Amino acid sequence: MATTPAPPGAPPKPTWDPRSATPLPWLRPTIRIRLTLLYGGMFLIAGILLLSIIYLLAAQAVRTGNEPLYKIVDFTDLRVSSSDCPVVDNGNLSLSAFNAAISDCIDHQRKVALDNLLSRSLLALLGLAVIAFAFGYAMAGRVLSPLGRITRTARAVAGSDLSRRIELDGPDDELKELADTFDDMLERLQRAFTAQQRFVGNASHELRTPLAINRTLLEVHLSDPNAPVELQQLGKTLLATNERSEQLVEGLLLLARSDNQIVERKPVDLAEVAGQAIDQVHGEAESKGVVVRGTREAAVVQGNGVLLERIALNLVQNAVRYNVAEDGWVEVTTAVEGGQAVLVVTNTGPVVPAYEVDNLFEPFRRLRTERTGSDKGVGLGLSIARSVARAHGGHIYAQPREGGGLVMRVTLPV
Repeated sequence: MATTPAPPGAPPKPTWDPRSATPLPWLRPTIRIRLTLLYGGMFLIAGILLLSIIYLLAAQAVRTGNEPLYKIVDFTDLRVSSSDCPVVDNGNLSLSAFNAAISDCIDHQRKVALDNLLSRSLLALLGLAVIAFAFGYAMAGRVLSPLGRITRTARAVAGSDLSRRIELDGPDDELKELADTFDDMLERLQRAFTAQQRFVGNASHELRTPLAINRTLLEVHLSDPNAPVELQQLGKTLLATNERSEQLVEGLLLLARSDNQIVERKPVDLAEVAGQAIDQVHGEAESKGVVVRGTREAAVVQGNGVLLERIALNLVQNAVRYNVAEDGWVEVTTAVEGGQAVLVVTNTGPVVPAYEVDNLFEPFRRLRTERTGSDKGVGLGLSIARSVARAHGGHIYAQPREGGGLVMRVTLPV
């Protein structure tokens, strides 16, 4: 029997998985943001260099310095008035003091003019930088829009929909080449998966007929009261082997079917499904002295009732079969937690090493045995359960229970 490892033991998920929303999407270092910063940063650096060159050229043109452009060498009864240079209003200034005052005023006006040029240029640069960043963001989005289609298609494919294609239009550039390559890969994958499922399905169907004939012949032979004891014992052994083969064929067929997405969905209550599974294994549990308990709250999901019942039946059967010899128990609970329907099957049983838990979900794998015969099953139960859970958009995890046994946890979207 197997359980569900906590999410850390689950298969790694893509880092781009959209189902985990980013709290601050503007802070996410996307390619679009990086390209925007690149475009805007290059414009800003070029603007700063251009502004510095203009400022230096303007400063050189107005010749800021201590040497005046002109001097008054003589004046008689000359009166000067200036609002920008009030010191020259004083008529008692000597000729040298007057020239010095005029020179200081002119130098001050040059500095004011350069400061105004610098401040207004910085404001203009800031405005143009904002426009450049906005323009760069828009252009980056337009250039990278094909990547958005590729990402959306990849997400759809991650949901087991291999029929989706990008079919990107536009110029024959690198992005279109990437999209076409991705479409070709999806086409090959779809053909491979379809061929695999068709082969398993056809093989399972074809094997049913001879197995059914063998079972009928063996049952007829065993019904003969005059048959020797040795032949009856051999017939019972062959009948048990034939039954296991039939279970294997049914399991392979169900595994092939459950690998596909569920198209027709109906409301299914996990509590009802778990109850039916418990009823089916009640006799086996009593014969082994295993107590089945647990509280089952309503947990309605959209899916296929037959396949969901198979999940519960496989888990409960494993919990009963892989249990302790005395005072064993199985606990089956259903509930809705965090917006998801949860089915949990816990049991006593042998100690399961944590490093062997993941192997239990592989076909034909059992604890400490591989592809070997067993009277407990054919080794497809947990593989089928995982496949059905994935087809419903859910997950199944196994976790070793302290003291022995496993805790199987199935989560399905409500």
